[in-house]
Amino acid sequence: MPSLDVITIGRSSVDLYGGQIGGRLEDMASFDKYIGGSPTNIAAGTARLGLKSGLITRVGDEHMGRFIRETLAAEGVDTRGVVTDPERLTALVLLGIRDQEQFPLIFYRENCADMALCEDDIDPALIADTRAVVATGTHLSHARTEAAVLKALNLARENGARTALDIDYRPNLWGLAGHEAGEERFIESAEVTAKLQSTLHLFDLIVGTEEEFHIAGGSTDTVEALRAVRAVSDATLVCKRGAQGAVAFEGEIPDSLDDGQTGPGFPIEVFNVLGAGDGFFSGLLRGWLTDQDWPTSLKFANACGAFAVSRHGCTPAYPSWEELDFFLNRGIKEKALRKDAELEQVHWATNRLRDWSEMHVFAFDHRMQIEAVCDELDVSRDKIDDFKLLCLRAARQVADGRPGYGILCDGRVGRSALYAAAGSGLWIGRPVEYPGSRPLRLEDAIEPDYGSALSEWPLEHVVKVLCFYHPEDTDEMKAEQEATVTRLFHACRANRLEFLLEIIPSKVAPVTETTSAEIIQRFYDLGVYPDWWKLEPMKTDASWKNACDAITNNDPNTRGIVVLGLEAPTEELAASFEVAAGHDLVKGFAVGRTIFAEAARGWLSGEMTDDEAVSNMAGKYQGLCQIWDEARAKTRKGAAA
Repeated sequence: MPSLDVITIGRSSVDLYGGQIGGRLEDMASFDKYIGGSPTNIAAGTARLGLKSGLITRVGDEHMGRFIRETLAAEGVDTRGVVTDPERLTALVLLGIRDQEQFPLIFYRENCADMALCEDDIDPALIADTRAVVATGTHLSHARTEAAVLKALNLARENGARTALDIDYRPNLWGLAGHEAGEERFIESAEVTAKLQSTLHLFDLIVGTEEEFHIAGGSTDTVEALRAVRAVSDATLVCKRGAQGAVAFEGEIPDSLDDGQTGPGFPIEVFNVLGAGDGFFSGLLRGWLTDQDWPTSLKFANACGAFAVSRHGCTPAYPSWEELDFFLNRGIKEKALRKDAELEQVHWATNRLRDWSEMHVFAFDHRMQIEAVCDELDVSRDKIDDFKLLCLRAARQVADGRPGYGILCDGRVGRSALYAAAGSGLWIGRPVEYPGSRPLRLEDAIEPDYGSALSEWPLEHVVKVLCFYHPEDTDEMKAEQEATVTRLFHACRANRLEFLLEIIPSKVAPVTETTSAEIIQRFYDLGVYPDWWKLEPMKTDASWKNACDAITNNDPNTRGIVVLGLEAPTEELAASFEVAAGHDLVKGFAVGRTIFAEAARGWLSGEMTDDEAVSNMAGKYQGLCQIWDEARAKTRKGAAA
């Protein structure tokens, strides 16, 4: 059986979306970067919906090409068909949201990588490994790319795979309009109509807007255009009608579009129409390739289109299967879907990139503690930055390129290590709290405008904050700390950054088996949904169960928990790991001083060389990883028995 459900072929670009809403592209001051291009969007959109998808395209041998490849892989898209072009640049598109009807865009596609796609890029083995192939119209506009598409389609049909076409008509990409006409959706062209009609017999499914069927059928009367397409193709025709939904025609075209098969629509507020068709097609494919009837498939498609027009960006707006199911069961509560807090939480939590089901984190984000060692030894604090580079060396040595490893590192006295870790494959957490502060205060670099400060952070950095909070705190203390955490949480979401909340109530007052669970519930009640929790090493199974239940009852899609160390001896940590590892929500540990304390003192005092310090830390870190892995394996073996 093929391992893939669908392969899409064609455009692949980087979308640079204007961050300001309601203005001209000329007035945009910042841009958000997403993957783009219809086939690329559809590949990611179908992967989010649980289909196994792949993409055939070309990208440049540069940063933007790597961004597309890495993002696709993180979304779960098979990239075997993504060819790196050594000569051409990845395509770019600049887009904006001017108002409810104007969405300016500029295509930067002169001699771009994806338009160099050729027959040699089509691997018959890859085509044989899919149940369906989806082509898009732009790649029929050039002889070289057309040959590649036709090869893939013919191979698919020989293999018994399904074939589909997204007409995806962009007049200026067919050379019918200039660069300023990126928004233009229809220009009559007998040549384009003839080209499209020469290929329509190759498809089992053809999807387009009314204007796109006008170009495919050679008539501006939609019924006549559909009949012209039917004359050369037996495909099911799905015509998108904007706010009126969509209709499917399996046989003869009736006199009225209203007589086609339809699915329920979703009356929501339109925010951004760009990429809506790709979201629609993703939902349609989820239904078609799981053999749903057309009304059900159109329901999926209409809902996915509704998500797309409600949010910023194309692919980032598309739902996961869990989110779509949640939406269809719960219904619309807020017509501006991006303002529906409950829905947005499901969207965020079920569309995170990368799998972090195991966590072995070396935490060397400490500032106050290492500064104190420097002062005690009478050495310059400037040496801390170099020491943290040694910590990073130790972390990378132990990780050895494997997934499930990470670091906690600050940007004040550990900036060199923090920057050097970029793109290493390590999970990267970065603290924002002023060390030891209570009530919680953030570092000067974050104050006073959290959102502006965090806008400078790379998206792979996870915002970590430690709050010394206890249920028995005064109302004033609680209010101040809660306000800071809540404000920080919303700043993280606004900047697309994951958030880790660390709580250590035992440093404030005595704790019981419910203390951590009470604090966790309080923050959820405030609307704070951390991606990660960092909890102290609790000694009883009941304490862990209460904490885990408090999290899953509020957020079943959380990333999970990591256990902190509190400079505990290895033997004590081993005992706490054994208790924590019995709970699946606990993904691993984030331990620091137990690993680096000896090396920090030795290296800063000059008694250890660089290599000796790295070896010392790597040994301790590796030992903790082994202890955790053995504890996890033991609990899983016990559960299986």
